[in-house]
Amino acid sequence: MTFTGLIGRICMFPLQLIINLCVRFRIHPNILTGIGVLINVAAAIQLALGHFITAGVIMIVANIFDFIDGKVAREIQEVSEFGGFWDSVVDRFSDIALFIGLIYLYSRLGRTDYVMITALAMMFAIMTSYTRARAESLIAKCKVGFMERPERIVLFMIGAFTNRMAAVMWVIGVLSVFTVADRIIYTYMMLRTPREKVAV
Repeated sequence: MTFTGLIGRICMFPLQLIINLCVRFRIHPNILTGIGVLINVAAAIQLALGHFITAGVIMIVANIFDFIDGKVAREIQEVSEFGGFWDSVVDRFSDIALFIGLIYLYSRLGRTDYVMITALAMMFAIMTSYTRARAESLIAKCKVGFMERPERIVLFMIGAFTNRMAAVMWVIGVLSVFTVADRIIYTYMMLRTPREKVAV
């Protein structure tokens, strides 16, 4: 077994216990998703107060719920189209809440520059999700680009634990711009190719 595989198994052990507990008590996965977003709101409040370490810890707890809801759904055979929709909507709400917490903090501190970069990072983070959703109403898949939600959350945690949130906002913002552009170009090419083949 590789070192990373060992770490994965160690981390999975307590998560599997939580999953088994939820399955035993038949806790609906949509409830777990809802709990996750409430915990993320708590993390956003801590960001707004400037308590970055506390916010980072709370984000870890929130993402436990984000991780287990789908697995619980499969275990108790409650996978549904609405569940997938609900999970996506809640993810967007959680993301926006974290950004708003930072915007509140920076506005209270009078850091207009940090407010702007956080707002731009939030805008392009939302556009990252929207471009994929809109593209996949036209083509099969559009997962190109690096900056998706898991990467954003990891960066948020790094920023919280290192007290470098402003720098993290720059990274999220810049990479999200490239991801949105990549998805627009990819969708354009995918939609254009079949027409060219028909014309030939």
